[in-house]
Amino acid sequence: DLGGRDGVICCWNVPSTTGDPYEAYDPKVLSESLRGHKDAIWSIAYHSSDNRLVSASSDGTIKLWEPGNFGEPLLRTLEPPLAGLVPTSVDFVSTEPSQLLAAYTSSTANIIDIETGATILTFDFGDDVVPGCRITRILSHPTMPLTITAGDDRKIRYFDNHTGKLTHSAVAHVEGISSLAIDPNGLYLLSGSHDGSLRMWNMEKRVCLQEISAHRKKYDASVTCVAFHPSRPLIGSAGADSLAKVYCPASS
Repeated sequence: DLGGRDGVICCWNVPSTTGDPYEAYDPKVLSESLRGHKDAIWSIAYHSSDNRLVSASSDGTIKLWEPGNFGEPLLRTLEPPLAGLVPTSVDFVSTEPSQLLAAYTSSTANIIDIETGATILTFDFGDDVVPGCRITRILSHPTMPLTITAGDDRKIRYFDNHTGKLTHSAVAHVEGISSLAIDPNGLYLLSGSHDGSLRMWNMEKRVCLQEISAHRKKYDASVTCVAFHPSRPLIGSAGADSLAKVYCPASS
């Protein structure tokens, strides 16, 4: 799935790995287009077991979708908890399928009940906050009640999902952090920054294991997205330099 600046979410069929990479484009690769947002989409997350997709847009809304429901794929629209907040990142809570995480432009993040849209918990940044700082990424740990955020202030933060309390905070890059990813086992965290680097972190010790100089800067942007392969020891990144890269990280 991919969300764009035109407010449209495109769902794609994954092409065969044995096909000719230079064959003619098949329109059937585009499975469906989800339309409902009125402005650019900043974040999407997919819950495979429940076939649910959540999206966050600069139109100020979060939308929950059912891909493949060609009658009415849009299930509900969620408004921000406070006027003026714009959602920047969303994710499903891995340990609670009925809940989702949402982060906003002004150092605000919460857990939302999917069915009612009510705020269950608001994360407490305490004194560790920069007024007006935009949270760029929010992630749910795959096995633990733990939420991780990253933002323009260069920090990675860890929160307890039960209490909402900040449990750890650290400056992780020289410039703002654009992206985060957690490996499927929940042991490693990968961060990407506009300083052009990727950093691999040990989740237990909260220490950096490896740094990779990944992408050149274009204007003020560099790394735009990072990801772990779901089953192989590979990581990937995309950058404002128009490149997508795949790496085999060093063993730790």
